[in-house]
Amino acid sequence: MQEFNALLELLAMLAKEPRTGVLLILLVLASVSDYRTYQIPNLLTVSGMVFGLIYNTAVPFSINLGFFWALGGLLVGFLIMLPLYVLRVMGAGDVKLMAMVGAFLGVTDTLHAVIFSFIVGGMAALAFALFNKALVRMLGNVKNAAQMMMMSAIGGFRPDVQIEASKSVGKLPYGICISIGTVAYVVAKQLGYA
Repeated sequence: MQEFNALLELLAMLAKEPRTGVLLILLVLASVSDYRTYQIPNLLTVSGMVFGLIYNTAVPFSINLGFFWALGGLLVGFLIMLPLYVLRVMGAGDVKLMAMVGAFLGVTDTLHAVIFSFIVGGMAALAFALFNKALVRMLGNVKNAAQMMMMSAIGGFRPDVQIEASKSVGKLPYGICISIGTVAYVVAKQLGYA
């Protein structure tokens, strides 16, 4: 019964607070685009960032949570995902999508959404590798990427982690994982589980 009431509160929040509804719509659009084309349009992510910044400035959750709260979330989302782009493990659209999420959620909630997204992404990658009978190759690629990161951190050089096409397990539309992870976190927070 408590979960049902919390779900009703979530639906009521979506009706009276458009911020979360807009975020959910943008995440669905990003997921569909990523699934179809393996790309997330800049128009979608950048307009989402701008909306998040402007809306949170005009209608902050509280007096202390305005523009800098949204900007902090945007920067956290961007900076956490940027190393994965540099390592060529993730696309630029995925990085911008998490930055957009940050503009809506602020710093703390963005950190949680990233963790949820990584969990969903890990499960999706594992399922993808198992389905394609490529688990051993995937684990080898993960090991090589981790070694390159360690060597670059110790040696102070820019890593060059390019996986040969023959060793690649395939492409995973990670924007879907970010969307599912973010929605899961928002719902879990509303239900009192996060």
